[in-house]
Amino acid sequence: MKYSASTLTVMLALAATQAFAWGNHSLASYRAFERMPEVVNAAPVTVEPLETFLKAEEKTVEALLASQEAWALVHLENYPVRPEALAFTANAARSDEARRQAFLMALRVAPNSKWALYIQPDLQAPPATGTRLPFAAVNTLPEPAHSGYVFVALKPGDTVAPLAVLASATDEPDYGLDINLWEDSPSEWGKVYGFGPLPFGNPALSYSTQAPFHMGFFHEDRVLYLAAPFIKKTFPRLRAYQFATLAALAFRTGHPYWGWRFTGLSLHYLQDLTQPYHASLAPGESTAKLLAVNALAMVGMPGAKNNMVVLLSNRHLALEKYQTELLQNAARDGQETPVQKALHNTGSDPTYPEWNGNYLHDVVSVQSAAYAPQLVQTLLATLPDDYVSDPSFDFGVHEPDINLTEELAKRDPKDRSRLENAIATLMGHFGAHSRNAVRGILRANTNP
Repeated sequence: MKYSASTLTVMLALAATQAFAWGNHSLASYRAFERMPEVVNAAPVTVEPLETFLKAEEKTVEALLASQEAWALVHLENYPVRPEALAFTANAARSDEARRQAFLMALRVAPNSKWALYIQPDLQAPPATGTRLPFAAVNTLPEPAHSGYVFVALKPGDTVAPLAVLASATDEPDYGLDINLWEDSPSEWGKVYGFGPLPFGNPALSYSTQAPFHMGFFHEDRVLYLAAPFIKKTFPRLRAYQFATLAALAFRTGHPYWGWRFTGLSLHYLQDLTQPYHASLAPGESTAKLLAVNALAMVGMPGAKNNMVVLLSNRHLALEKYQTELLQNAARDGQETPVQKALHNTGSDPTYPEWNGNYLHDVVSVQSAAYAPQLVQTLLATLPDDYVSDPSFDFGVHEPDINLTEELAKRDPKDRSRLENAIATLMGHFGAHSRNAVRGILRANTNP
């Protein structure tokens, strides 16, 4: 159903502003896994196209995708049943391309996704050799200004380190995998996938359409769910489970390249939820304020709503930008910074429950949402007011010209240290949960 004007229009706008979480996930993933024995001591793997894996394991993939659908119907709230016509059915007579398309449509991901053979090199390693791929060979979305992405081509039969496959794949779901999957999307596949209309955001903005697969508002006030039930229609748990179980199957059946790559794809959604702006609708804002702002917007006074949307977006973007700068600077300078130490630290890994199908809901997003108010206070206290407290300033518009490292160098060193420690805390969560998921997937590959 489409939501009427009586629903919380402010929430539609708030949720639509946060389509991306941690920028380039591979930067943090290399650090999180580079000292994990299960990853760095794993044997190099042989590269194979997706079509090769699917052709070899067509019947097992058919059974797995059927079991995924059964799991989702039991475990996911508001899960829209997959249309029967999209079920993956083994058919040895069809072409590789037809098999690939059937697989992608059974997963209900964008069938025009690239699935290129590539890695993103580690910025901390010597410059990568090999053929560079253009951005459009890997990603269906337009390349952002000053993106800095580097993609190195792989060929079938190449051998590659699991760390490179895993870290590269953790960024891949932001390359168009979850774009235009909705009934009101400008795509052919959105009309048949059965997800219904986009629950929040603007269906005309392609990046906005991926947000419900990369966010999870699982721990909001009950009043907000009653007023705006559409904020519960998010599916990061679906994607994480789909790719985790595909990874386990690939490992079990002798396709370790796809085992590591599917593992990275699954981790992306978990990592997104370590970002408080993906696990909380409006970090730092009370339910009462949300309701008041919405009431004003409903009677034709949208100023407070518009201001809130801009401020939430600005804070999210500033946090993400400084996190990226910290990792890039550390890689360039060879420094062991607090953020890198947090990503390397395995001490907290065993303090969390064992990874399972509910881990994103019960562990990751609980922690992330709980940390949100403290994070917002840190952002407000440490970043320039223009960037986090002035709704007339659009950080997204000015971002290419902003260097937060230089800005913070002019401020009290205590401010810089406080903000870096907050980001280190989040990166500690990112690393621990990512490693726990890898351990869980590796265990699952021995248990069909």
